Amino acid sequence: MKALKKAIVIGLDGFEPKIVSSMLDSGELPNLSRLRDQGGYSHVRTTYPAQTPVAWSSFATGTNPGGHGVFDFVARNPRTYLPDLALNRYERRNALLPPKLVNLRGGTPVWQLLSDAGIPSVILRCPCTYPPDNTRGKMLAGMGVPDVRGGLGTSTFYSSNESVESRESENIIHVQSHSNRTIETWLLGPRNTKTQSDCKFEITLQLQPSAKRVVLRSKGHPKELEIQERQWSDWLRVKFKTGPLQSVCGIVRFYLVRMEPVFELYASPINYDPNTIPLYPISSPPEYARDLAKEIGTFYTTGMVEDHTGLNNGRLDEAAYLQQCEIVLHEREKMMLYELDRFDVGLFFCLFDTPDRFQHMFWRFRENGHPANHGKANETMRRIIEDCYRRCDAIVGKALDYVDDQTLFIVLSDHGFSSFQRGVHLNTWLYDNGFLGLHDGAKPGDESGDFFPNVDWSRTKAYALGLSGIYLNLKGREEKGVVNPQDVEAVKEAIMKGLTGLGDPERGEVAIRSVVTREEIYTGFYAAESPDLLVNFSPGYRVSWATGLGGMPAGQFEDNVKKWSGDHIIDPSLVPGVLFMNRPFRGSKDDQSVQTSPSLVDLAPTILAALDVPKGQAMEGESLLHDASAPTENKSRTIIDENNETRSRRTGSEDEEKLIRERLSGLGYL
Repeated sequence: MKALKKAIVIGLDGFEPKIVSSMLDSGELPNLSRLRDQGGYSHVRTTYPAQTPVAWSSFATGTNPGGHGVFDFVARNPRTYLPDLALNRYERRNALLPPKLVNLRGGTPVWQLLSDAGIPSVILRCPCTYPPDNTRGKMLAGMGVPDVRGGLGTSTFYSSNESVESRESENIIHVQSHSNRTIETWLLGPRNTKTQSDCKFEITLQLQPSAKRVVLRSKGHPKELEIQERQWSDWLRVKFKTGPLQSVCGIVRFYLVRMEPVFELYASPINYDPNTIPLYPISSPPEYARDLAKEIGTFYTTGMVEDHTGLNNGRLDEAAYLQQCEIVLHEREKMMLYELDRFDVGLFFCLFDTPDRFQHMFWRFRENGHPANHGKANETMRRIIEDCYRRCDAIVGKALDYVDDQTLFIVLSDHGFSSFQRGVHLNTWLYDNGFLGLHDGAKPGDESGDFFPNVDWSRTKAYALGLSGIYLNLKGREEKGVVNPQDVEAVKEAIMKGLTGLGDPERGEVAIRSVVTREEIYTGFYAAESPDLLVNFSPGYRVSWATGLGGMPAGQFEDNVKKWSGDHIIDPSLVPGVLFMNRPFRGSKDDQSVQTSPSLVDLAPTILAALDVPKGQAMEGESLLHDASAPTENKSRTIIDENNETRSRRTGSEDEEKLIRERLSGLGYL
C-alpha cells in the first residue's frame, strides 16, 4: 500500500459495544454503519485497569501501562501513604524559581514519532497531554488540565439557606440580598502562595424576580452578565490578582437554579481563559489556544469539563446537566470542524469525552432496581444514553466529509461501560482478613474519612488506594514497610485466594472475579510503580468511593446511591472499546484470519504504518492494516524519556491533606 497523506482519528470516550451493536442493527447509527461497511468494525481490547487516562496513554504510546507509567488517576506516595494526582506534578528545585510542571505520562507518543519524521499533527484534548508536548503541529491539552484553583473541577454554590453545607469538590458561599435586591459576593480564585489565602474576584448580583433572572456586575468581561433562571449563562472572563505583577485569568459559567423561596446560584469550576497565555500553557505552541478561541469563541479548558459533581451533589438537576453536555459537544464539534477545514497532511485526533460522563451519570435510568434510583424509575430517560450515541454518530458523519482516498479514518473508544450498583470496601476486607492493622481500640467505621485514619502501619501488610489497586507494605519501599521480600509471594497468594470469587452475601452474587499480579500484565520502565495487585470486579460492582482515597467504613459492601451510577472499572475483558476504520483491518468482524480482537496498543503502529513511519522501539502493537507493510528502518531518533528522573522523585515530603484534596477535586473520589 502506498503511504497515505492523512490519518483522522475520532475518539468517543466510553462507547459501549453492546449498545453500539444494538443500535447498528436497528439502523440508529447510520454514519458508523457506513464506516463499518467501508472498512470494518470490531471490539478493541482495553488496558489494566480500564480507565480513561490509562487507556488513552496506551493508545498514544503503543505500550502497556508499564511502558508509559499511568496506572490510575491517583498514585500513592510510599513515604507518606497519601495519594496524589498521577497525571502531572509541580516540582520546585529552587526557591527562587517558579515550580516546573511535569507530565507524568512517559513513553513516546505517536505524534512525537511523526514530528521526528517531519510530519505534523493536530491533537485536540487527548488525556495526559498537560503540559502539552512540544511537537510539529498543534496540541490542545486534555484530561489533566486543572482549574485555576489547581484541581480538576471545584465549583461554587451560592445559597441563601444558611444550613447548606459543602459537598464533594465544591465551595459554599452563603448570601443574603439587601433591601434593593442586590447581593455582594465573590468568586474564589487561586490560592496566594505567600499568604495562603484565597484570591477573590468581587461580583454584585442584581436580583430581578419578576423576570426570573439575575444581572451579574463586575470588573470582568462583560461588565454585565444576564443569568436566566434554569439556563446556563454565557462566559464571564475574570482576572485574579495573585501578586504585585502577577494575575491569573479565568472563565466561568453560571446556572441560576432558583430565586425563590431560596436563592441558589451555581458557578462552574473556573477554567483557565484560552484567550490568554497562562504561566503554564494549555496548548502547544502556547498561543494556539488563544488563536483557536479567536476563531471559534471561548471554550472550556479544564480536563474534565462536564459538571458531573454539580449533578452528583444535587446542585444541578438532569436538565441542567443535559444542557451543559450539549454545550460541550457543540463546542468540541466546532473545534473539530475548524481544524479539519485546514487539515491536509499528517495526524488529526479529536476526543469527545461527553459520552463517558453521560453514561457515568445516567446509567441508572437503564436499570429500574439501581440503588441510585431510590425506588423511583424514570422511564422517560431510559434511552437517554442512546440519544447521546446518535448525537456522536452525527459528529462522525461530519468528520467523514473530510475523508478522501488518501485518508485513514478511525473511530474508537478507549473502553466500554457497565453498571455500578455496589461498592466493595477493600481496606475493610484487608482488615477483616488480617492484612491491615489498626491502632488499639480502633475499628473500621471509626473516623471513617480518607487517608488511612487509625492505620497501624507496623501491623499492616497491604492497603488499597485508587480504583483497582492493592499495594503491599513492603520493607525498604514503603516508609514503614513490614513485608520482607521473601514473604511477598505468600502475602500476594493469600490476598488473591481470599478475594477471588468474593461473594456479596446480601445479593448472593460474586463481586470479584479474580485478582492479578502486576508481573502478569505490566512490562516496561515504569512497571515497578504500579500497584502490586489489581482487582477484577464483576459487572455491577466496583471499588467503593471510600477505598479510592484510603477510607475504611464498617462492612465490606455498600449500595452505590450516587447519581454516578455507571462505570467501567471492572474486569477489563468485560468492557472492551469499539473500533471502526474506513479500510479493512486485521481482527474486524469480517476478518476470519485471527481469533483475537485488536488492542489499543495496535493503534499507534497502525497510524504510523499508514503514514509510512516506523513504529517506536518500545511499541508492543502491530499495524492492523492488511495491505500495509510497516517500514523496517527506524529513521526517527531515539527519544530519551525526560520524565524518568522526575518520576523517581515522586516520594517528596509534600503531605498537606488540604493541598491533596484540592488537587484531586473533581475526580469523584471526595
